[in-house]
Amino acid sequence: MEPSINLRHAIEQRRAVRSFEPTLIPSVILSEILRLGMRSPSGFNLQPWRFIILRNLDSKEKLQACAFNQRQVTEAPVVLICCSDRRVTEPDYIESVIQLGRDQDAINDTYADHIRTAISNTFEKHPSFEGIEAWTNRQAMLAVAHIMIVAQAYGVDSCPMEGFIASQVKAEFNIPEEVDVCCLLALGYAAKPFKKYGGRFSVEQVCYAESYGEDWKS
Repeated sequence: MEPSINLRHAIEQRRAVRSFEPTLIPSVILSEILRLGMRSPSGFNLQPWRFIILRNLDSKEKLQACAFNQRQVTEAPVVLICCSDRRVTEPDYIESVIQLGRDQDAINDTYADHIRTAISNTFEKHPSFEGIEAWTNRQAMLAVAHIMIVAQAYGVDSCPMEGFIASQVKAEFNIPEEVDVCCLLALGYAAKPFKKYGGRFSVEQVCYAESYGEDWKS
């Protein structure tokens, strides 16, 4: 199952869709979107992202009630509840990641010891983040971005959504205390008319050379 749109066009065509056609996403395409989305970068390969895949209307109606009744929740054929799991720093989980690497011949004993030490130091000192939730959410959102681009490459539109009450979503869908809801992601086929491109600032406006505020020229 090969994508129908190349990477450049997928990136340029992606929009946040507010209304969806009722057309279902074929299971084989949805599975491939998720599989490739999971190839997202992941610090220490801990992969803290977790996704609840909603396709039944009853489930989507429950979610819609937690998401300010936004219509795309029930219109889209698939909605992902995108989560991040703070338990990835537990020793047993770290060992499962190391074993995964061993199974791929990517980790030896020396590297495994290095990973254990590096993970411990990172989350004990957390030099670039205030707490583990910030770190796991960053990782999960990288995966969400990958899913959106992969979906577009298969002609499937998407809409990332932050409008929801996290505590209600967690209660309705049995999400553990240690797991945080990062966003919702509606997937499907956009209803026409398609949302127009809103534009982006130029590279020169948002990129700097060597130091913040210094002009960058290609």
